Parts: sequence; C-alpha cells; structure tokens
Amino acid sequence: MGSSLTRAAQWTTASSGTGKLEFTPMNRFLLKEILHFVEQFSSQHPQEAEHVFEEPLHWSTTLVVSDFKTDYDISDSDVQSHEKDYEGHPLLQLSPPTVYVRSFSQLSKLVHLADDKKLEEIQACLEENKDPVVKILGPSFVSTLEKEDAHTDVLRLVDKVKEKDQGKDPEVKVKLFLLLQNMDNQLISKCLKEIAGQVSLDPTAVKNEVELLKKFCSEGEKRVLKLVRYTSDYIFSNGCRSPLWRQMHGEICYLVIEPCDTETLYITCSTAGVFLNGGIKHEEEESGYEQTSDMYKDLVTLLKSRSPHFTENINMQDFAVEELPSTQKIQHVELVDVEEQGQPQRSYEQQEKNVHEEARQQHRPNKAGHEKKYELCPRWRNFALLSSCGKAEENKPSKSSREKKSGEIQENLVPGAKSKIKAEFSVSSFPGRLSSQKIKAEEKKASKSSGEQKSGEIQKRELGSEAKSKMKAELSVSSFPGPLSSQKIKTPAGSMPMEAFSESSSESEEEEEQPERRPESNTDLPEYWQIQKLVKYLKGGNQTATVLTLCAMMDFNLMQETCQLAIRDVGGLEVLINLLDTDEVKCKIGSLKILRKISHNVQIRRAIVYMGGLQSIVKILDSPVKDIKALAAETIANVARFRRARRTVRQYGGIKKLVKLLDCVPNLAKLTANQEKDVEVARCGALALWSCSKSTKNKEAIRKAGGIPLLGRLLKSPHENMLIPVVGTLQECASEESYRSAIQTEGMIKDLVKNLSSNNDELQMHCASAIFKCAEDKQTRDLVRKYRGLQPLVLLLSKSDNKQLLAAATGAIWKCSISMENVAKFQEHHALETLVCLLTDQPEEILVNVVGALGEFAMIPANKANIRNCGGIKSLVNLLTGTNQALLVNVTKAVGACATDMDNMAIIDQLDGVRLVWSLLTNPSADVQSSAAWALCPCIKNAKDAGEMVRSLVGGLELIVNLLKSTNNEVLASICSAIAKIAKDKENLAVLTDHGVVPLLAKLTNTTDDRLRRHLAEAIGHCCMWGSNRASFGDSGAVGPLVRYLKSKDEAVHQSTAMALYQLSHNPNNCITMHEKGVVKPLILFMGSDDETLQEFAAGCVRNIRLLAQANRNARLYR
Repeated sequence: MGSSLTRAAQWTTASSGTGKLEFTPMNRFLLKEILHFVEQFSSQHPQEAEHVFEEPLHWSTTLVVSDFKTDYDISDSDVQSHEKDYEGHPLLQLSPPTVYVRSFSQLSKLVHLADDKKLEEIQACLEENKDPVVKILGPSFVSTLEKEDAHTDVLRLVDKVKEKDQGKDPEVKVKLFLLLQNMDNQLISKCLKEIAGQVSLDPTAVKNEVELLKKFCSEGEKRVLKLVRYTSDYIFSNGCRSPLWRQMHGEICYLVIEPCDTETLYITCSTAGVFLNGGIKHEEEESGYEQTSDMYKDLVTLLKSRSPHFTENINMQDFAVEELPSTQKIQHVELVDVEEQGQPQRSYEQQEKNVHEEARQQHRPNKAGHEKKYELCPRWRNFALLSSCGKAEENKPSKSSREKKSGEIQENLVPGAKSKIKAEFSVSSFPGRLSSQKIKAEEKKASKSSGEQKSGEIQKRELGSEAKSKMKAELSVSSFPGPLSSQKIKTPAGSMPMEAFSESSSESEEEEEQPERRPESNTDLPEYWQIQKLVKYLKGGNQTATVLTLCAMMDFNLMQETCQLAIRDVGGLEVLINLLDTDEVKCKIGSLKILRKISHNVQIRRAIVYMGGLQSIVKILDSPVKDIKALAAETIANVARFRRARRTVRQYGGIKKLVKLLDCVPNLAKLTANQEKDVEVARCGALALWSCSKSTKNKEAIRKAGGIPLLGRLLKSPHENMLIPVVGTLQECASEESYRSAIQTEGMIKDLVKNLSSNNDELQMHCASAIFKCAEDKQTRDLVRKYRGLQPLVLLLSKSDNKQLLAAATGAIWKCSISMENVAKFQEHHALETLVCLLTDQPEEILVNVVGALGEFAMIPANKANIRNCGGIKSLVNLLTGTNQALLVNVTKAVGACATDMDNMAIIDQLDGVRLVWSLLTNPSADVQSSAAWALCPCIKNAKDAGEMVRSLVGGLELIVNLLKSTNNEVLASICSAIAKIAKDKENLAVLTDHGVVPLLAKLTNTTDDRLRRHLAEAIGHCCMWGSNRASFGDSGAVGPLVRYLKSKDEAVHQSTAMALYQLSHNPNNCITMHEKGVVKPLILFMGSDDETLQEFAAGCVRNIRLLAQANRNARLYR
C-alpha cells in the first residue's frame, strides 16, 4: 500500500501526498484489491491480525452507532471494542463521524459491518492515512527494514530489528511488513497487466457495434433489446457525436439502451471504454456526464453485466459478436487531450489570441435520407480534436469571396445611433446545443481588406460622423442548426462576475428544445422578401426612415413564424437590438414592439439572449418613458422562459428593476391617464416576474427586493388582466416556505379566496394553485375556511373539462381537508360524492389530488361508509395497479384508511386488494413501500381470516422480513408495525422466525428514532411468543438497547417497550441483563402511570425480575 498508492493510484492533485482519489477504473481496481486483502487477512494470518498498530488509523466513516452489534460497548454517541491494547485503549473506537482502528482484526470486522459501503470506507481510510504502513509498524521500524536487501533472510531481519527496536513481537512485525510489501508488489504487477489489457475505442468501432446492436431490436421471440438510440443525430467530421467540450475528455457519443428485463441504461462511449453515466437522455442535457459504473471494454460486455436476458439470448442466437471491431486494439486514437500529447494545455484566452478571421464553411442543407455532418470551426481545431480526415479538410484552399458573398453582411447604421458593430463568430458547424462551453466575445477593430475575403467576415462601411460604435462579438444565429442552450457568453464591456450556471434542482426546463424548422418554401413567400427589403432600409436609412420602416414592419403578421424567422435570417434581429441603444425614443418603442411579438418564437428568444440583447432590454427598464418600460418588461416576460434568460435577468439587476415597476396604486375608483400608465407598467412588470419566478434563485431575489408586499397590494386590483400575472407569480413562488409564510401574514389568503369566485378560469386556476401550495400550514387552512373559500373550491369541481383548473382545485381541496373541521364543511357541499366520480377517466395529476383528498376524508368514520356507497372502494383498488409513485402513495393511504371499516375490508379482500397492496412492497420507492406497509396493518387487523390470508400470499412473509434490511426509517417503522400484526397468528410467527426475523429486529434496536422505536418494540414483544425467540433476542443483544427506550419522551414508546420487556422477562438471562442496565427504577415509576396498560406491563416485568431474584436467593439459602 506504499508504492501502489504513489505510483499506480490517481490523485486529484499533482502530489500523491495530498488530495483525494479520483473516480477512475484504475483506482476502483486498486480499492477492490486492497479490500479483498483486508477482508481475508484475519482468517489467513490470525497472529499478525492481532498486532496492535503503532498509531491508530482514523478517518471519517459512514457508519453510525446503530451499525455495531454485541462485540462492542455501545452508548448513545460512542462505540468501543471489548478488546484493548496494553495501555487500555480500545482497538476500535467510534466517535461519530471519526473512527479509530488499531489492528487488522478490527479493520476486517469494520469492513464487514460496512456492507455495501466497503469501498467507500477503504477509500476514506487511504485518503486520510497517506502512509498507512508507517502508522501500522512505526517510522523507525519501516526505515530500518527498507534499507535491507530484498533477499535478506527473515531471521536476520528479526535480529536487525531487535538491535534497534525494543518493542514487543519483532517477529510478528517483520512478518507483517513482508506481507504488506508482498501485497504492494502484487498490486503494482496487477495494475500493469490491467493497463496492458485495456482496449481503446474509436468512433468507427463504436458505430459498427451500435449498428449491430440495433439489429437485435427486432420484434418477436428473438427480441434481445427494446431500443438502441443515440442522444444526438449530429456527427462531427471526426465521427464523434458528443459536444466538443466533452470530446476533450475522450468521449465519443452517448447512448440510450432499453433492455427487455432491466431499467433503461444511459451509456457513455469513450476512447477508454464504455460506462454508465448519470442519465443523459438528450443532446441538450447539461448534467449527468459523471461515471456511475465500472469501465467496460465494449457495449456487449456492459450489457451482459446488466441484463441476464441479453446474456442468455445473445449466446443462443447466431450473432457474430466476437467479430465486433470494438474489441480490436487501436494503435492511434484521434481524440487526444492536449496534455496527453506532452504539451501544456493553454487557457482559452490564449487559444483565442491565435485565432484569425479564417474561412468558415457555411451550413448546406443535406439531401433527404443522409446524415448531417458538421465541420469544426477554427477555434476548436486548436484543441487537437480533429481526426486525420478533418485535418486534411482543414488544409483545403478556401473559395474566393466572390463565391461566398452569402456570408458577408454589410451594415450602414443610423446616424446618431450608438451602434454595436459585431464581429461574427460563426457557429454554423455546431450541432445543436454545446453544453457549458465558454464562448468569450472578442473586441476587434474593423479593418478593410484587399484581395480575397474569408467566409464569415463582416465588411464595415464608413459610419456617420456622430455614430459611436460599440464593437461586439456576434453569434450568427441565422445558421444555427439548433438552439445553443448553455454556452456562457461574456460581454466585453461592463463584464460582471458570473454566478454558477446551474439553477435550482427543482426547476425544470418548461420548453422543449425544438429543431429549427426552415422550410425551403419560406424564401419564396412575398412577406419574406418584403421584410428583407425593410431590414435593408433599417440598416441604411436615417432616423425618420428608420421609424417609418419599423411602422411598416408592424403591418406584417409578426405572430406568423415565417415573418419571425425572416427578420432573423436577413439580419434584422441584430439591427433591432442595436436600436435599443439609440437615444431616439420612437426607435426604441418601434423596436420593442416588434421584439415583443417575435419573441413568442422559441428560436427568436434564444437568439436574443445569445446576442446579448436581453442585457440591453434590462437596461431600458430604468428609462423615464413609461411606454418603453412597459414594452421592455413585456418583452422580458416572453424571453425569460428558459433558464439562461432567467439567470441573465437576475445577474444584470433585472429583478430589482422589475420589482420597482410594481409600485403603483391599482385599486382607485378613477385613475388619471398617468396613473393608468403606471398600472400598465406594473402589469407588465408582474408578467416579467412571473416568467422569472420559475427559478429558485429568482424567487429569493424577488423577496429580497421587497416584491411580496407590492404583489400583495396589486392583488387587491379589480382588473383581471392585472390579477392573473400577480397571482401567477405568487403561486409560482409559494413553493418556498418564506413566501407561504408571507402570503399568510400579509393577508393575501382573503384576496385569493375572493378571486376563486371570478369568472376567469385562468385566474381561478392560479388562485386554487396558490391555496394548494399554502394549505400545508394549518393556519392557512383555517383562514380559507374563515373566509368561506371551501364552497368555491367545491364548485370548481364541476368544470371537469378544464383539466388544469380541475388539478388546482382538487389539490387545494386535498390540502385543506387535512383539517377535520374543513372536511365537515366540505361534506355540507357534497364534495365527497363529486370526488369519487373523478376517480375514473382523469389524468394522473388530478387522480393524485383526488385520492389524497379521499384519504383525508376517510379519517372520519361516517365518510368510510359514504365512499363505499358511492362505489369508491372498487375505483381505489383499481388504481393500485398504476405506476405513478405519488399516486400509489395516496392510494395505499386511502385504502388503508377505508380498511378500518369491516364492511369496506370485506370488499377490498373480495377485489384482491390486499395482494395488490402487498405487491407494492417491491416498488423501488421507499415512500410507496412505507405507505403500502402502513395500509397492510388495518387490512390484516380487520380481515375475516387474517392468518390464512397472509399465508396465501406466496413469498409475502419473506418479502416483509427482507424489508427489515432497508435504510429508510419510515419503511422500517411501517414494516415493524405490520410484523406486529402478522405475528399475532402463531403459524405466521413460526414462518417469520424461520426467515430470520429475530436477528434483523435485534439489529435495529440501537436506533434513536422514536417512531421506529415504538413499532420495533411492539414487533419484538409479539415475536417473543414463539419457541426460543425470547432467548434469541437476548443473545442478539436486543435487551440492553430496549431499556434505553424508557428514557424517551414519547409515551407510546414507553407502552410498547414495557410490553416487549415484559415478554422478554420470561427468560432468566434477559432478566439479569435488564437488572444490570437499570430497568427497575423507570419501571417502578411507570407503575404509577395513568395508562393502565403501561402499568400492567411494567408491573409484570418487575414481578418477573423479582421472582428470579427470589428464586436465586432461595437456592443459595437451601443449598
């Protein structure tokens, strides 16, 4: 573990003495070998395993106190081994989260306890103990032996050690040193073999293998795979499909493969091999590139390790898998990192300095049926990413400027305008979105060129004498084959520190990336050419001509996609954005009116952001002209519908500016013309905040800017067009606790309830949605009832055609019905009957809310019969076969609540509902498992012949016992509760015992969770009533931890624990353990409790202990 860690292991820093182990196949291989050595050490070398280390190995462990068993002294916050060294130090000590280990025997035991986290423990140990051999044997001992020749006799080594080291057992230390040294040499040897055997892949090999796998996706009995597809359809000239910045890591492409028998696999193919990633489903994904599995040499090997069905069938069918080209060793790999070539990788800025305005190939439409290929732009050629084919193409002479006039843009700006002349950075070769690339804009002076002009250069004509030009880099979006989602563009002027790219994890991209649709027929439409002419006038005309041209453009139907894309394709979008920086108010208004309309198009609004136009629009919000502020805010509302735009608005101070726009007086009876403009500005500001509020960081920014009270004031407006964006913003922000509290304290619940009775469906929907999110709090539920909002919610259920409104209304009813007072009010308006009718033919989003509400309604006994009479039991049981996890959680809760009624239970049993609930215990979701287990408790309790019903479920009891290995406390508590009910039947208890329920329950007793303690003690108490289970619990160390339960503040824990201790006290050895742990004193206190059940169990336990003591005393007296 010395040389192998310094030479073979791969660390995060240049020195192996610092940093962490990287997540690489080589490190995984080393960790597995070291783990195997540690696990086998105690059995193969027992004498050396007992040797006490000179210094303890210590690290931050993932183990907790409850993971340790009877071989240790366990307290609430500390664990110590029974074995100690000659100075009295325990050989293993856990003081969470740090563990100290002083021998290999204890290290082996700890690794065994770690179970599925063994590798994590070994890795943490090695990272925090950089030279473990020195700590194990001591520095002087190691230095003495390292000076000796490798062939020195062992006895001579022992004598040498005795001369310099007077410590104990020199022979054992020498043997231990030799064992560690031998293991170290073996590790290095194996690593060399592993490296020599690695297979390199190239794009051609991967493509051939994928094509072969696609043939396995045929229908019928011989079907091996369901689906094999790439995440991207775009291919670079070097054959790769991964984004350029990922190609620098050696990644070739990403695949989605659906086997017939396992979950979908998301795979990365790289030059080093193939592995599972974090879940890249589409090319626009911005995360999920991390490696989540071992590295495999090819796709077939990976699939064999994951899919038994694939392994079985690929061997049965006549597939020439052995001939796959991916298994060939590749001598030359085209995707090479710069640093691997022996050249230091330069910074991105240094790379850009050497980039000249070179020719860029324009994107040409491909013929139907042919795959698209894209060339790398010169900026990426410097990263040595091109294949030999690509390099050959790079050397081809470029065409003359006469042949490539389509790439030139001539601009003559309006005199007096502060124009931004932007040097073009062509991204026509980028295949869709290039995730997380930093594209830094370059400021370059315009220069005239004689001779040939390269493709993509911009010729600048002479500017007017008053024109103050701003030179900015241009992203020519007219040639984008798809939106570029996550590139970071830094503006050269007024640059500011950029925040982290990622938004909140809860935020989802509500717009799907749409492929660019540019039908060839568009250029033949008269509107297309007319708009092109108008854009030319915009570029070359004076101020008056510019205003007239903008008015003429407004006459077109700018909501039509053809017109929108025509403006963009002929360079009109750049001019419109430039006009925002002029001093002419009319030009700004005309430009914003056009941008406001065309920004409804997904591609247009993304292009606006990539060109830096959103920063200019945010800047305009400070304008003293109210019309301009309103138009700018409304344009932001359209543009800020994707994450990057929302982030840009926040980073450039747009949130504060938008919040300031909300300051007006909207509820006056009569408004002056100026006040009406203020109200319109506030409405547009609310629209913009609504779009921006889909980001968690923006929600916090709105709150800090003082937006909540202003939104509360606007909520009192009588105008629906004002209320919709205001309530929309509030309901979006209500997902945050701070907003829910503010909505309640600012008195907004009353206004939300009032607007539930509006005639506008959209307004009603947003109000109901806001109540849905806020009604988690009891005070909010009480306010909704106080302001008579329950009846309007029930009336909304009649609008079943509007699914969004129905989902919001049912959600609000569900959360409000958590309070039983509200349930009683709902029943006055016959809400239950209406909800039962909605259990069929509705989307899952609505069903989740409806079933959740019925689960709360069923808490009242009378409603259980009403649900049965309305036919709700059958509908609920039918929903148990679904796959939506949120729905399954609510359905099982509702079925469990209904099962407390004997008549309902009979129907559930008749419909085979118990078997369906039991089958949900196999669901991968812990929430579904726990909810299903809780539902089983009343089913077992109220079933006519519960014991026989449970036994009829094949494998059911084994499944229940296996779930005791779960790490989720809620699952464990529910399973323990179910076991307590099952164990009341003797035959079922016998089966549970055979499946090993006793040691599993005993292992859980060190928990500190009171909810789990209560049901665990109850399960132990009922399981004591079979055979020798009482003694087995004592042998498993369950008695001592149970005594500690009596210190809990939960009275329910006291009762179940007293019952368990009473049952255990029938065994003499358990009585002795209880007495040693001090159980008598708390039990005597409980004997005075008001709870008669607790009194009886406490008294019974004390009686049994006393009888044992009396019998022992009599035996001594009469011996």
